[in-house]
Amino acid sequence: MRARTLLASALAALLLALPAARAAASAPGIGVVVLDAGHGGKFPGAHYGGVYEKDLTLKVALKLGAMIEAEMPGVEVVYTRKSDKALAADLAGDLQARADIANRAEGDLFLSIHVNASRSTAAYGVETLVMGESPKETRYNENALFENNRDDLIDMSDERTAAIVRAYIQNLQFTYGQYSQALARCIQNSYVRAGRHSRGVKPQLLRVLYATDMPSVLTEIGFLSNAKEAAYLKSEKGQTEIARALLRAVKEYSDYVARCRTAEEGEEAALPDAGQGQEASDAGEAAGKSAGETAAPQGGKQKAGAKEAGKQKTEAAEAAGAKPDGKQTAAKQGGKRAPVRYAVQVLASSKPVALGSSQFGPYRGKVKQYRSEGRLSYKYCVGDYAARDEAQRQLKSVRRSFPDAFVVACRDGRIVKEK
Repeated sequence: MRARTLLASALAALLLALPAARAAASAPGIGVVVLDAGHGGKFPGAHYGGVYEKDLTLKVALKLGAMIEAEMPGVEVVYTRKSDKALAADLAGDLQARADIANRAEGDLFLSIHVNASRSTAAYGVETLVMGESPKETRYNENALFENNRDDLIDMSDERTAAIVRAYIQNLQFTYGQYSQALARCIQNSYVRAGRHSRGVKPQLLRVLYATDMPSVLTEIGFLSNAKEAAYLKSEKGQTEIARALLRAVKEYSDYVARCRTAEEGEEAALPDAGQGQEASDAGEAAGKSAGETAAPQGGKQKAGAKEAGKQKTEAAEAAGAKPDGKQTAAKQGGKRAPVRYAVQVLASSKPVALGSSQFGPYRGKVKQYRSEGRLSYKYCVGDYAARDEAQRQLKSVRRSFPDAFVVACRDGRIVKEK
């Protein structure tokens, strides 16, 4: 009798332990999701036929949050707003308040939900924006967003502001830039599987993304200026389908982060290659590819990464208008410094990546590995040029496949700072 009792107790303990073991084994790659329902209160956003962007974004955000809480145990959902309200007296303050909420929550991702609008009523589809500079911003933002959303942009017509932001964007490549691209790719892939028309992943100089210290994207769920799409956005069915597509994307991104965290040295942790269809843009496809083999965020909340991103943003501001200090030690050949060369960087990683990896797309087998200081010490570049302007001319072509590519100086296999 005593033996049977002991056996029963052991079996009961084992059964109780199994759910905990399964939960630990399937622990999500992310712990905190910050959902931002765009606009609110006296900042209505786009509005057509008595329908306001602020109301649609809130409905989708609340549906998505409920789905995450129901289907992703252990993941905390933080909302920037759960009612129709502004978060500050002016728009700049409102945008900063949203980022502050996300940063205080130490989010693992920031997803801002918006509704698009266009002067052309024929425009339709979904797109996801990441922090970056596109040709539209280079031309002083004149047509980057429709008038209702224009104040969301960083004004790049001021030279000092532009210098600070561009320095930050370059530093972003070493922190959250690749993860934002991965999240954006997951979102666009999920939209396509839901039957939506994809307008791709695009860089945009958005204040709210600039202020958040975590992987961050802004997704445009459709065009309110298009009658057919507006009807879909207003419907319960449409809102539920959009929330479901975003949920699937969050799950995929979480799985991707978890795989990266546990991947063995040299193992590829590629994003799911969902069918994009003809409507998926080249930029959107390249964004996901460039994200595939970067270093995984360390820990569910990426606290160290958030601090580093904030530090780099501060350093970017301090560096604006100033020349690099040039303290990097250079190698010597025959007692003389080797000449500085220039290349276009397309990927940074904490571990070596095979030069023949499919992650390099059309440049597979044509990239060269360089080393540098920092966590992501392996840099992968295209081209070898004697002058920076030669590399700059090549940059436009490379950005067709890698939107976040930029020119770097190198010497003897290392990335260096120019004097």
